[in-house]
Amino acid sequence: LNKTGQAILNARKLYPEASFADLYDTMYMPPELLKAHEANDKLVLKLYGWSSNLTDSEIVANLFKMYEQANKSHRSSKK
Repeated sequence: LNKTGQAILNARKLYPEASFADLYDTMYMPPELLKAHEANDKLVLKLYGWSSNLTDSEIVANLFKMYEQANKSHRSSKK
């Protein structure tokens, strides 16, 4: 995951004058950045054991569920 995250950062560095809005414009996203994100997404799905057929919305929903569960556990352990 460190490697795929670094690949995203490296791809962003190829376009130092571009804003995040420029880089993440779905119509014009640089191919290096798109490829790096796709590799990262694929790895995250594999690490969590999720289907590669999940939509972005389903992935975000799953991540928020995990975040909520982690916060519940953290708050419970402080009591």
